[in-house]
Amino acid sequence: MAATTAGVKPGATVMQMDGLCLRFSQRELFADFSASIPPGVTAVQGGEGSGKTTLLRLMAGEVPANAGRLQINAASLADQPLAYRNQVFWADPRSEALDAITPVAYWAAVQQRYPAFDSHLLAELVAGLSLAPHQDKALYMLSTGTKRKVWLAAAFASGAAVTLLDEPFAALDKASINLVLELLHDAAMHTTRAWVVADYEAPRGVPLAASVMLDSL
Repeated sequence: MAATTAGVKPGATVMQMDGLCLRFSQRELFADFSASIPPGVTAVQGGEGSGKTTLLRLMAGEVPANAGRLQINAASLADQPLAYRNQVFWADPRSEALDAITPVAYWAAVQQRYPAFDSHLLAELVAGLSLAPHQDKALYMLSTGTKRKVWLAAAFASGAAVTLLDEPFAALDKASINLVLELLHDAAMHTTRAWVVADYEAPRGVPLAASVMLDSL
């Protein structure tokens, strides 16, 4: 895996990745991968099979690296795994693991995990993403786009130091896409928190603090 990074703000780092290596069944996905994630919005770009989702899962601590170090602020994943994971928001939009619960139950669980969770922002997002009619339904009853809105509402309300978003515009209607772009535009101005957006292209019109380009596997 080859990758390039650009545009990192000097002296400002929320997350640091050093020398990450990952292999699956003798296949090398990442080798000595390092990057600094500054406050604001960082775009992770690459084509199909380039490892965008895998990189987010590594950053979330969901997939253990074979080597390397991950740190958010003062907490390293190796030495303080709970403190690390409580600073990063990640929800796999393709997962069916939570399909039996309702959005309300999911958001309540997220609120318990993140001390800076913004319940007022969540209420605004429920309205802005047209989730009110669906919040008491089981997730398996929702369309792909509506489920993704549930994850996005939780992500932006979480208050996490690092928020990981995987293809956040997929399956969304135009109004919801515009709202997410507005939220990312506001996030780009943040001085202590980072949002990492993995997609084929950078989010339109959003000022980037940094970018990571992944080559196809």
